[in-house]
Amino acid sequence: MQKLSMVAASLLAVTPVAAMPPPLPPIEGKDVGALQAEMESGRMDEGLIATLYLDRIAKLDDHGPKLDAVIATFPQTDIDAETTRLDAERQAGKRRGPLHGIPILLKDNIETAGPLPTTAGSLALKDNVTGRDAPIVARLRQAGAVIIGKTNLSEWANIRSGNSTSGWSAVGGLTKNPHALNRNACGSSSGSGAAVAASFAPLAIGTETDGSITCPAAINGIVGFKPTVGLVSRTFIVPISHSQDTAGPMALTVRDAALLLGVIAGSDPADPATAEADTHRTDYVAALSPAALKGKRIGVLRDRIGGRADIAALFDTALKAMEGAGATIVEIKDSQSDQGDLGAAELDVLMTELKADMAAYLGSLPAKNGPKTLADLIAFNKAHPEELRWFDQSLFELAETKGGLDGKEHIDARAKAARLAGPEGIDRLLAANKVDFLVGVTNGPAWTTDLVNGDHYTGPSVSQMPAVAGYPHLTVPMGAVEGLPIGLSIIGPKWSDAGVLAAGYAYEQVSRKRIAPTFRAE
Repeated sequence: MQKLSMVAASLLAVTPVAAMPPPLPPIEGKDVGALQAEMESGRMDEGLIATLYLDRIAKLDDHGPKLDAVIATFPQTDIDAETTRLDAERQAGKRRGPLHGIPILLKDNIETAGPLPTTAGSLALKDNVTGRDAPIVARLRQAGAVIIGKTNLSEWANIRSGNSTSGWSAVGGLTKNPHALNRNACGSSSGSGAAVAASFAPLAIGTETDGSITCPAAINGIVGFKPTVGLVSRTFIVPISHSQDTAGPMALTVRDAALLLGVIAGSDPADPATAEADTHRTDYVAALSPAALKGKRIGVLRDRIGGRADIAALFDTALKAMEGAGATIVEIKDSQSDQGDLGAAELDVLMTELKADMAAYLGSLPAKNGPKTLADLIAFNKAHPEELRWFDQSLFELAETKGGLDGKEHIDARAKAARLAGPEGIDRLLAANKVDFLVGVTNGPAWTTDLVNGDHYTGPSVSQMPAVAGYPHLTVPMGAVEGLPIGLSIIGPKWSDAGVLAAGYAYEQVSRKRIAPTFRAE
């Protein structure tokens, strides 16, 4: 039985019917501002809020629809101790910031200082309790956020096989989409996307190498932000590629994503990519304005939206809303010229860096036993058929054939990928069309999950260029097709994170297209 906070206990105490207090405010769909208002008013405290989310996880994730979005929650005693301490600080007039007392979930490839393991969804790391907080986790704790659990993910962040089912891991099972339970939640941050949409927490952290924040955010109908690579530390996060990996916010609103980014952004001496982060870090919330689109020129990636009329109609409505907010819409007829080699170059980079970066990570683990190289993981999977029941490890095996980071093949592939996605991709499109940002469709409707045959995602998608270039990419809900959410993508140049968030916020204020999940069986 979970322990209730002092406020909860007093509200639920046996009293005469006439004296019964009003029912507790619901937590479904509440953003950070609404939760802070509840705590400031005294109607709720930190302990009650955490308990209500944990109860919701128990009822809807572990039972009922059984979303399997959350791999594990922290012990109630740990959460009680933390929320009691934070409540005492609030009562004493000390508020650490806007995340003080706010529950958050972390994707289970991000280390926390016990007692939960960091598994990346794999049985090979089921006992990986490192005793370490990733620097972004330390920042969250310092800001007063309450870490209540870890979210499921596509195993190894969806880099094990080219024929995987997104949202499945051997540790966590299959994450379901809360809008339609037979539909996919997209990957690899599937659990984080589904959990925020289902109000298991108001905030979550996802990670992305290419589309792994933006796709699950959009398909689950929430906001997701992939920041500029190098703005957020990757230390103690299970890696794929140091060229493209980043953690980022997943939230109900753009404002909440900006709040969360402001906490986790910053330089980390252990991650050389973040050397400039403190220089570029700013107050992302202060930069938000309903007028942020006024006078901006928006480049439309029309040739990347696919052929569906229903998606095109949503996109056109979104563009009209942006135009109504003061933006000038600029149609880009061909955004894909000379981009044909980008996919192959990206794959070469990811495979080489996966082999090297995974070995570096596994070698850093405190435990003496366990896998230390990608070859060890391949051998483990072969020895454990439950890992390979639904799909193979063909990408692991391809990566194992690659040479080192200093090899000519990798150096050339990295230079080519970066050039095609950045200077000859996003930068070229921005300059040639004299636009401030690019917009496109993040995703199509969620597909039906099929473990036997794997994913059958048909797009559209605009994630590749910003992922490979390392540029910011925001997705904001822009409507739904048959109750299945569709996201609007906003992409900007390197270090334009504040501007991209501000543009997304201005669009969000005039659109308000987020819908609550119905948990329909379909």
